[in-house]
Amino acid sequence: MGTTGPAAPVIALARAALREPFGRRARAELLFCLAVVLVGLGVLAVAVALLVPGTADSVARAVSIVALLLPVVLATDLARRLGAFHRRLAERLLGERVAPPPPKRPGRGPARRLVAGLRDGPGWRALAFTLLQVPLAAVGQHAVFLWVGGLANLTYPFWWGLFRNHPPGVRLSPVLAATPFPGRPLHVGTYPGTFAAFGLGVVMVLAAPWVTRAVVGVDRWLLRGLLGQGRLAERVRDLEQTRALAVDDAAALLRQVERDLHDGAQIRLATLAMHLGMAREKLGEDGDPPDVAAARELVDSAHRGAKDALAELRRLARGIHPPVLDNGLADALATLAAGSAIPVELATDIPDRPTPAIETIAYFCAAELLANAAKHSLAGRIGLRAVGRGGRLLLSVTDDGAGGADPAGGGLSGLAQRVSTVDGRLRVASPPGGPTRVTVELPLRA
Repeated sequence: MGTTGPAAPVIALARAALREPFGRRARAELLFCLAVVLVGLGVLAVAVALLVPGTADSVARAVSIVALLLPVVLATDLARRLGAFHRRLAERLLGERVAPPPPKRPGRGPARRLVAGLRDGPGWRALAFTLLQVPLAAVGQHAVFLWVGGLANLTYPFWWGLFRNHPPGVRLSPVLAATPFPGRPLHVGTYPGTFAAFGLGVVMVLAAPWVTRAVVGVDRWLLRGLLGQGRLAERVRDLEQTRALAVDDAAALLRQVERDLHDGAQIRLATLAMHLGMAREKLGEDGDPPDVAAARELVDSAHRGAKDALAELRRLARGIHPPVLDNGLADALATLAAGSAIPVELATDIPDRPTPAIETIAYFCAAELLANAAKHSLAGRIGLRAVGRGGRLLLSVTDDGAGGADPAGGGLSGLAQRVSTVDGRLRVASPPGGPTRVTVELPLRA
């Protein structure tokens, strides 16, 4: 039985804090934080070796380096390689996929290579990312210290009796235990004092994943901002992908319409023409028809075929643009809700009417999501909500079913592809056991 009431959020937070140090995500983030610390310390060591004048030779070397600007170009090249390693590490440990920036354009001749290096925007961003690893490594060191020191403190009550079993009257120096503040250790001189170290260890181990997550979160933010393709290049790439998806979606829709016409209406019309031809033969060229009953039966069959063909053409027209959308998206969603096999609670608030293309995409998304919920969710109730705010249309479908919807499944991935053609997004939250919530965000103008 779940806990309810005002204490429920506190209990949930406490459970999450107790489980967090032992989760797979915490281990992956700790490894990534260690990599950040090592990179930052390495960059700091190289910077000290190059820039701190320890000897006359080092000063001369630094002056010559700055004068020639050559190490700046080399630094951006090395930063690019280090950034590529960082992207691979983030993808492997954190699942963070960042598209690489465009490759550097090589110049012909030393002067052009130098100019190309100085104009290498992604290289400069990678260099900035590398330099920012130094202060980030300082915080990362503290996160690692919390892990190591906290785990060490947890062992004090267990080994104290083995190594501090001195004879009576002998005074030993107190043992140092870690605290969350480096440089201020705890002095443990008695066995009861080990439990204070143990308590500090518990606090440090529980706090360590969150400090590590903060370091990793900052690093991921820097990773996306400095080691990616840049805003303009990323926008161009997104627009190219959106255009390709739109073209593919239009081509798929045309192929579907062609198949439906060929397999449905075209066959019915061909059958209609055949029945009318046979009826004409039965009626004869002139005089009394030899077989009126057979002719009448063929005409009736042709009449039914004509009505079926009309119904097929109406269905195809609704598949391209549902006539119910002529009255607006709110009325169209009300029609979908009324026809659902599971009771639907509908709420709409769309002050500004979207463009026809957005209304069509929203309508088909709602229809597909309601159909999926009826087929797979085992839900007893569905909530359908459409709200227009700030130039965006938010469409959400929530059910109280079994959950476990796969965003990579054929239906949801197809919807995500259609939504992305107009710079929209589809988000799925469906934990095992439910509830399931699918949110479609679209621009009001396409």
